[in-house]
Amino acid sequence: MHKTGFPPIADAHATTLILGSMPGEQSLRENQYYANTHNAFWRIMASLFGFAHDMPYVERARILSQHRIALWDVIQGCKRHGSLDSAIDNRSIIANDFTSFYRKHPHIRRVFFNGTKAEQEYRKRVLPGLSDTAQQIEYSRLPSTSPAMAQLSFEQKLSAWSKALRGN
Repeated sequence: MHKTGFPPIADAHATTLILGSMPGEQSLRENQYYANTHNAFWRIMASLFGFAHDMPYVERARILSQHRIALWDVIQGCKRHGSLDSAIDNRSIIANDFTSFYRKHPHIRRVFFNGTKAEQEYRKRVLPGLSDTAQQIEYSRLPSTSPAMAQLSFEQKLSAWSKALRGN
């Protein structure tokens, strides 16, 4: 089944971009990034930036923007059954337009990948076509906040994300 992702949550002042791979089924149904309550993303952001993880989505997104954090996915569209990255048909992947994104968001200095699939697809499909300036951005992979990444506890994920985002 073909899936289509969301536009970015980003304002012109963003300095940090967090990239997932492709929204899961619950996120697509609710039209919200990280809508699955078992995904640790919003609990981590709430811990780092001092807000309630279950406050209205619009408010959570606004707080990220206030902290100069943009949110998007590497994949604009793909065929996938279910929510797992491993279920994505790699031949069907269409990447988002990062050239236009970086043109509209020239202050992005750091990109954090929320998991392995996001990093792999970005490095394969996006990075080679970017300008020299965009290739100089600091890129780092963080542990996936997905419940499928059960090898790490919430505390371990929080620690890794906290170290990476310190300074925002």
